[in-house]
Amino acid sequence: MEVTPNHTQAVSGWAAMEPSGEVVPFAFKRRENGVDDVTIKVHYCGMCHTDLHFINNDWGITMYPLVPGHEITGVVTRVGANVSGFRPGDRVGVGCIAASCLDCDHCRRSEENYCDKVALTYNGIFWDGSVTYGGYSSMLVAHKRFLVRIPDALPLDAAAPLLCAGITVYSPMKQHGMLQAGRRLGVVGLGGLGHVAVKFGKAFGLKVTVISTSPAKEREARESLKADDFVLSTDEKQMQAMARSLDYVIDTVSAQHSLGPILELLKVNGKLVLVAAPDKPVELPSFPLIFGKRTVSGSMTGGMKETQEMMDLCGEHGITADIELVSTDGINDALARLARNDVRYRFVVDVAGSGSRL
Repeated sequence: MEVTPNHTQAVSGWAAMEPSGEVVPFAFKRRENGVDDVTIKVHYCGMCHTDLHFINNDWGITMYPLVPGHEITGVVTRVGANVSGFRPGDRVGVGCIAASCLDCDHCRRSEENYCDKVALTYNGIFWDGSVTYGGYSSMLVAHKRFLVRIPDALPLDAAAPLLCAGITVYSPMKQHGMLQAGRRLGVVGLGGLGHVAVKFGKAFGLKVTVISTSPAKEREARESLKADDFVLSTDEKQMQAMARSLDYVIDTVSAQHSLGPILELLKVNGKLVLVAAPDKPVELPSFPLIFGKRTVSGSMTGGMKETQEMMDLCGEHGITADIELVSTDGINDALARLARNDVRYRFVVDVAGSGSRL
């Protein structure tokens, strides 16, 4: 492992050393806290399906050793001389982005996630040429631009997944005008992303329909998440009964599937947004698009201003992810369960070992 000169802070973490699907304890070095940096004691880190893809090198771009984790919450322990917005003791979070060029059109609009030079929180290349390591670790040094404040109303553990799952569904909802009360929203898939989308929809007064392949999800959708309706996507009669009834659909399913039947649920001029990344192309028939004047688009995470806005709204409305807290000793078991979708709805690693909510 190549060491960058100013990386002198010893850190304990958990890393994948090869594409075996396993993570092991790993000692490494982080950079010193610079004038624009904030040092964070990591308390919690959510587990995202992206972590699995990188650990297993599914996309062929993993740089080992890999320290995963981009749903990080903790407490500030040190700030640089140029940092005015944060101070020691503040509750903060770090999401998917560690750096960007700060000077392109996207960065100037706080769309840092679309910057050509964006560096991810892990498996990215930082400004100093070092490989970034994520939140499966005891501490983190973050540039002030890529930090958000966690409202006091939100527990740090259940707020952690909002830094990825939350902003991933909030960003397209805002962009496409889906936050208007009284409109009808369909959410395809009731997992880590989908259940947060349902919560946003209900908080903003939309009529929310959950669309799922699993009949077992209906009770949870209606009773726990207060969805207004539930449609079993494998039941042709149910799907036909809902035809042309929805204004918007957010598709959170990461498995290969056809968009045709989902598009038929949309009204004329309806909008379908893809926020998951199936490993094989989805099927997109032309007739439902042409005869319904419908739109299909995609969206990934969000910029920093939007992420803070999302987090503040979650604080106002009491929105958090439904989580299962796991110890650092249980990371590999949780990853194995995540691989078979055995989680309701997000695993969060108790990095600091507090055993309780902060």
